Amino acid sequence: MKKYVVTGGAGFIGSTLVRTLLVDLGDAGGEVHVIDNLMSGHKKNLEEVSDRVALHIVDIRDGAAIAPVIAGADTVFHLAAIPSVPRSIDEPRPSHEVNIDGTFEVFDAAVKGKVRRLVYAASSSAYGDSETLPKIETMAAKPKSPYAVQKYVGELYASVFTSCFDLETVSLRFFNVYGPRQDPSSAYSGILSLFMKHLIARTEPTIFGDGEQSRDFTYVEDVAALCLKAAHAPGVAGKMFNAGNGGRYTLNEIWRMLQKMEGVEIRAKYGPPRAGDVRHSMADTTAATAELGHAPKFTIEAGLKKTLDWYRASL
Repeated sequence: MKKYVVTGGAGFIGSTLVRTLLVDLGDAGGEVHVIDNLMSGHKKNLEEVSDRVALHIVDIRDGAAIAPVIAGADTVFHLAAIPSVPRSIDEPRPSHEVNIDGTFEVFDAAVKGKVRRLVYAASSSAYGDSETLPKIETMAAKPKSPYAVQKYVGELYASVFTSCFDLETVSLRFFNVYGPRQDPSSAYSGILSLFMKHLIARTEPTIFGDGEQSRDFTYVEDVAALCLKAAHAPGVAGKMFNAGNGGRYTLNEIWRMLQKMEGVEIRAKYGPPRAGDVRHSMADTTAATAELGHAPKFTIEAGLKKTLDWYRASL
């Protein structure tokens, strides 16, 4: 019987991946285990599937606690992190301890537990501010923040654990993932979740910088589907792939789209640019398409509408 483990599975992306895995298991059955310390994840994200998921409230930095959960898994999806550039600048030590030390503990437990494959959630922030677009996997890493460094170190560990310890790993560089269950309550929340909150409340959002910075916004269900494909694709152990959509939209464009969907006009406020932020980001998805079968289903308009509908119902 197949066993999946998702670290960070009570979080925004992780809880979507959990649902994708449950569909994959279907009537054949299997186990889905979630490791989460609920620092940024929430039990409510798993409410309607809680009877089909084993939730282990432990910290990934605690190797002894996570080892028995990970042991014997077919695939471990390592998504647990403190996923914030500004927070890694404000609080670099805990960010380092979770994103680097915790990642090592997960990899180590996977080797000792004889896991077949580990899919690692890397970050497009590793590319830094290179002017070349789209970003291609062969480009040199130029991280601009502690968070970007930490996630890149995880990629390096993934490659080394494949070559030295025979653990199959696949790293996916996530590009600005958005969708339902992204928490807008924190100052470190993703910009689209904050846009949704302000749009529904009819209040002005704050955009840091001039709003002309662009991102490859990728709907969360497309990312979860790619994670599953990375778990099963042959001949890709030790490799890294972009997990983007291949598009690029400025923050100003996104805010205009959302206003149009709601039929409102709300002026955004602008603040100083944030340290560590990159100016432009866009994924080349050629390799992920060819080797993993990446096939995003959601246009930016469809993803935004589905996300807005969820926030309207939830908030």
